[in-house]
Amino acid sequence: MNDRQRSRRQVLRTGLGVTGLTGLAVVGAGRASAQEIVSAPASASGEFPDVPGMSGDRRANELWYRFNQATLYDQSADVKAAYAEINGHFGGNLPVTLREAWTTMYAEPGYPGNYAAFMAPVQRALGILSRVQLGVFDEYYPKRHGLLTAFSHFGQGTLFDPRERPGLRVHTMDAAPGEAPEAYHTWYLFMRAMMVLDIDTDRWRAMASPLAFTWALQNTALPAMDEINPPLPHRTVRALAETWLPRSIRRLDRDFQSFPRPPAASARREGA
Repeated sequence: MNDRQRSRRQVLRTGLGVTGLTGLAVVGAGRASAQEIVSAPASASGEFPDVPGMSGDRRANELWYRFNQATLYDQSADVKAAYAEINGHFGGNLPVTLREAWTTMYAEPGYPGNYAAFMAPVQRALGILSRVQLGVFDEYYPKRHGLLTAFSHFGQGTLFDPRERPGLRVHTMDAAPGEAPEAYHTWYLFMRAMMVLDIDTDRWRAMASPLAFTWALQNTALPAMDEINPPLPHRTVRALAETWLPRSIRRLDRDFQSFPRPPAASARREGA
């Protein structure tokens, strides 16, 4: 593994490179959103430059590619500083420290106020990341229509992009072959911090159940990281959407106590 591959894996593992997947306006919950996912048209031909060997929706591929550039490979000075501040707050062991602290605080009567106090020292850094990440999403989905479908592609691992680094050419959450991805928890906990610290609260709140849906999709599909993956059956995607998209923040807090996979049988691949 070269340094660039290791760098992306570390960012995905900590969740910092993907926690800004916000700005999602869910068009209803449950069945309406499920229908949007399975019936949304692909990007128009010629809308973006052709990339030989690319597979999957063109706009969604472009979104995730540019997101990686802005948050990882071509960071601005303020993004670099924000990452450094957040990493310092967690002593270099961000995923484990954050998850264990949140699990403890969730069981306490002061939740979520105790969590807000815990994350307050990195509020400024989170605000920087939110601004940059939202800017990318707004550029490629300015009215947010279709963004839920882009997340569905992400969870299923159907976006193969030859521009990315060998070994990581599928736009999805990093995971070892056949194993459950672990960074969805960090992703969710950063979103919860945004909500309780009043950083683009409404947009982060709108993203919470789609994030859980994406978590369930990837744990069902278990896509490879460096090859073209087939999509899940439409009925499976629809069933997971109807299960996860209507869920409240309170319910999702409880769901994310399950690690690393979703609770119960939600991650089982149906109809494969």
